Amino acid sequence: MIKKWAVAGLLLCLVTQTGWAQKRTSDESDKANMAAPKQFVTEHNGRFNGKSISYQVVAGETYIRDDDGQPTASFFNVAYLAKGGAASKKRPVTFLFNGGPGSASLWLHMGAFGPKRVVVPSDAQDDGAPPYPVVDNPDTILDVSDMVFIDPVGTGYSRALGKKDNADFYGVRQDADSIAAFIHQWISDNGRWNSPIYIAGESYGTLRMGPLLDALGGRRHQIGVNGVMLISAVLHYQNSRFNQGNIMSYVSFLPTYAATAWYHDKLPQKPENLEEFLDEVRDFARNDYATALIAGTRLDPQERQRIISKLHAYTGLKTDWLDKANMRIQVFRFFKELMRDDRQVVGRLDSRYLGEEPDAVGEFYETDPAAASIGNAYVAAISDYFQTDLGVRMDRPYFASSPDAFRKWDWKLGDRAPNGGRFINVVPQIGQAMRYNKDMRVLVSAGYFDFATPFFGAENALSEVGLVPERIHYDYYRAGHMMYLHDESRDQFLKDIRAFIEEGAH
Repeated sequence: MIKKWAVAGLLLCLVTQTGWAQKRTSDESDKANMAAPKQFVTEHNGRFNGKSISYQVVAGETYIRDDDGQPTASFFNVAYLAKGGAASKKRPVTFLFNGGPGSASLWLHMGAFGPKRVVVPSDAQDDGAPPYPVVDNPDTILDVSDMVFIDPVGTGYSRALGKKDNADFYGVRQDADSIAAFIHQWISDNGRWNSPIYIAGESYGTLRMGPLLDALGGRRHQIGVNGVMLISAVLHYQNSRFNQGNIMSYVSFLPTYAATAWYHDKLPQKPENLEEFLDEVRDFARNDYATALIAGTRLDPQERQRIISKLHAYTGLKTDWLDKANMRIQVFRFFKELMRDDRQVVGRLDSRYLGEEPDAVGEFYETDPAAASIGNAYVAAISDYFQTDLGVRMDRPYFASSPDAFRKWDWKLGDRAPNGGRFINVVPQIGQAMRYNKDMRVLVSAGYFDFATPFFGAENALSEVGLVPERIHYDYYRAGHMMYLHDESRDQFLKDIRAFIEEGAH
């Protein structure tokens, strides 16, 4: 009997060893068959903020790996690195990404921060058909910081590797963890562990910032961040998503309604100073209006009429319509209602944009006139720039937006998704990062005409307890979600970003 058990044990041991050997052989085979990351290196010179800079561009792939050293994803990124006297291990490096979820970084890259930018009409007109002008961008921040533009997995040329699928990275936590791994790998590969680290995210990229800071500051990476730039911030969806029973969305959107009505001359009486007018609307929104919405059916009829009259004065919407809507202005209805008599709709990404539709009595628009007016120029510009200036040659298509990321996105921030993920809130994570890192500062950049991420929603989110308000700075622009579409706003935006980085050096 003992001999039988011994033989069985020996066989089990041999089978196990054989299995491990096969796995090891398979893993080694996968490594051997996997192509090395592609890199495209070019040398350039430019004059930025009045300074002559020689710089190197490294466009290509960076692999992130699991605990066994197996590549799990290829991140396509474009790094701009100063050379000569400007080069230093202690020079800041800024990581940049857009949002979506499921967007590549072409918008920030070719719209504001890159040494080349695509020119689109500043006055909220359609970009038309090619060719689109691509010009030198002397206002980029390359004089004060190196830059790394990141395309998340499933966007641009980035993709999953090995046994992973792109969908494995589609989620609030999964996406942030992978980008944290990329940043870790990049600073290791480039010897930048002691460089000041800045991170700039736009739109969903600002929501990504919460779990990303959590991942970077955790035991796995332990990377301190000097500053984050929240461009068109959306941090707590309760302030920007309309769901039944949610009052804060109506409150948070009201100043953007007012700014849009002001811009299109739809107010009963147009104030001369936009900023002073919006301060008045903010005060009304968080006090009288919020109180009235909370009161609900308990609201006194006379007070109800006073609130409706104020809403009319601040939005230009008809009092009868406001009464029937129970003082609640749903943003997609506003797009159609504000200029219905003119048979026009206003844009979501940028309400300066107008569109005409065949159906003038419908409740919702057929498409966002802002989004329809700008996308072609950016995709054409980044594709041509990669091939012509940077010599990028990849064996797969470039996706400005992932074909399936948003549809498959896992909205759980932790073990559970609050309210089905609709009211996700990353403010506590940003607050924790600020409290645990006394040097981390936050810059909030917002456009007054942005309905995708309303500026008052960001203000309300960043007023929650647990943050460090003296280290949060706000800048505002008379533009929309992509404030850099507007020439004057772009110039000031880049000056503000540069000043934020320079302030950290003192």
